[in-house]
Amino acid sequence: MGKIVSAIVAVTLAASPLLLPAPASAENGQIAAGVVGGLIGGALLGGALASRPAPPPVYYAPEPVYVEEPACRLVRERYWDGYGWVYRRVQVCN
Repeated sequence: MGKIVSAIVAVTLAASPLLLPAPASAENGQIAAGVVGGLIGGALLGGALASRPAPPPVYYAPEPVYVEEPACRLVRERYWDGYGWVYRRVQVCN
C-alpha cells in the first residue's frame, strides 16, 4: 500500500509543472488572425478543388434509319365469286 501511495505522489509531483496555467497573452491578435486566415483560405481552396456533381442525364434521339420498301406488297382485294363479295390477298408489285 505504501508503494502505491508513493508512486501516486511521485507522479503528481512530476506532472504538477505541466498542469500550471500559463499566463494568457493575445499577442495583438496574431494567433486569431492566423486561425481565421487559415479557415478562410481552406474554405476557398476546398471550394475551388471540390469536384462538381455529374451533369444530369440527357436523352438523345436515335438517328433516323432509312429502310427500302419491299418491291412487292400484299393488298386486300374484293371480288365477286358468283355467290357474293369475297376478300382475298393479292400481291402487287410496282
